[in-house]
Amino acid sequence: MNLNFRKKNTTNTDKSKKKKSAGREWFDAILFAVIAATLIRGLFIEAYTIPTGSMEKTLLVGDFLFVSKVNYGARTTMTPISFPFAHHSMPITGTKAYYDGIKWDYHRLPGLEDVKRNDVVVFNFPMEADSPYYRPVDKRENYIKRCVAAAGDTLSIVNTQVFVNGKAAENPQFGETRYFVKSDGTDFNPQKLEDMDIEVQRSTADDYIFNMTSEDAKLIRSWPSVKSVTPMIRPANDYEPQIFPYNPRFKWNEDNFGPLIVPKKGWTVKLDSTNLPLYQRAITIYEGNKLEQSGNDILINGKKTDSYTFKMNYYWMMGDNRHNSLDSRYWGFVPEDHIVGKALFVWMSWDTNGSFLNKIRWSRLLGGIN
Repeated sequence: MNLNFRKKNTTNTDKSKKKKSAGREWFDAILFAVIAATLIRGLFIEAYTIPTGSMEKTLLVGDFLFVSKVNYGARTTMTPISFPFAHHSMPITGTKAYYDGIKWDYHRLPGLEDVKRNDVVVFNFPMEADSPYYRPVDKRENYIKRCVAAAGDTLSIVNTQVFVNGKAAENPQFGETRYFVKSDGTDFNPQKLEDMDIEVQRSTADDYIFNMTSEDAKLIRSWPSVKSVTPMIRPANDYEPQIFPYNPRFKWNEDNFGPLIVPKKGWTVKLDSTNLPLYQRAITIYEGNKLEQSGNDILINGKKTDSYTFKMNYYWMMGDNRHNSLDSRYWGFVPEDHIVGKALFVWMSWDTNGSFLNKIRWSRLLGGIN
């Protein structure tokens, strides 16, 4: 038997193992960092900042917070081709940071919990769904509000008090509303009001409007120069056309609203001309059906029907600064495919109005969100 042995060519192998150039090493490191950061932001946790006062004083303008994608389950991307670290617009140029020629259906990974009442939630703004500024769901503006009613709940508001399933809901600890404040003619100390972070409007020489918490209201009632402190409450049946569902049949306003049932996945609602305005947007815009009315008949996708079964869960979101918040009272339900994540804690807070040494709100650092 003849055995043939072939000598290993070590010379060629050694030549093939060339050392990477410095440029290639930098490219590989940056690529790895971009991929890792994208996965972390998309699947686990992401940083956000608070630009407006609709959640004051729970969250302040200039708060930087971490939002968990794990709690409710990460939403898989619906617009797969986009520029890394840009939400919907490119920095400086303002042009689109994504390509919407390819879209994927909504899916969500398993989470640790469902969205619950009193959770502070980040979500995509649902009113962009049919606006002239239409963007894909995951590229719509990010909003942050408190979930006051979850899927299946019955919600109403009576004289600013939220009721869920017939019981008074817990009010936010630092939530703000407006009050009429009448003085004896003595001017208030502006520095004291600034230190209390109270927004003030003067109506007449003796009358003011304060936007503040209930605890601040109790304190101000005790001031010798204050004659009265009265909550500003819009009376029941005083119809506000800008309040959902924008129908004079429902004489609702921001302080007196409902009742209505928040849709739940699998819930079948009986439809008629009375409640159709409440659910029409969810059926058509969010769940993609064609709805028509022909006389007293309701047609969904061309078929006559008197009921509809919802495909998604919905939520009712409101700001803690109740008289300074555009929220579900103005645009209705938030669909589950718009939910981004749960706000966990403030990692940095920056006061643009603070002095040089007090720009950072040190007491808010690493504080939880309640």
